[in-house]
Amino acid sequence: MAAVRVLGLLAALIAASLACAEVSGCGCDPAAPLSMQARECSLTREAVAQPATPPVFFLKDINPTKPNRWLALPRAVRKGMTGLATMTPEERLQLWTGAIRKAKEMWGDQWGLAMNGDEVRTQCQPHVHVGKLLDGVESDNNTIVVDGPAQIPVPRDGGGLWIHPRDGKLHVHLGAQLAEPVLLR
Repeated sequence: MAAVRVLGLLAALIAASLACAEVSGCGCDPAAPLSMQARECSLTREAVAQPATPPVFFLKDINPTKPNRWLALPRAVRKGMTGLATMTPEERLQLWTGAIRKAKEMWGDQWGLAMNGDEVRTQCQPHVHVGKLLDGVESDNNTIVVDGPAQIPVPRDGGGLWIHPRDGKLHVHLGAQLAEPVLLR
């Protein structure tokens, strides 16, 4: 229980420091090269540089405080594509399927995925944090159980979500803007 409290405090502190990070008005436009120079377009530039296939690619998280993390990103890039709600159902399915495959390769059945909400993300290109789920973070609050990646919902409010396996299903936790603190750094 103490670990959950510490995790909650850490999440609150990080959320406070990122309060100005909202990226819903992203101007990353591959057709306008000057727009792509902005810091929040760095993952979009990475996506543009990738081959057309496969539809999902992976990057090691460059943050030195997160040595165990990877990012899963859609190869698709277009102006205004900033989160799950701006992706097609097929793009979302490809992203979740690819991220789960990578997570299982890395962490077996101890994997977790996290996608921060619109208010705290610092990058325009949608991306999923891939890592090991921390012990003791499971909660029944705002949790739904789904059979597979096709059933993972799009948060209605631009919120974040985190996902992990449990008993042959996926637990999807909704409602937190900052979702990635549930993963091992």
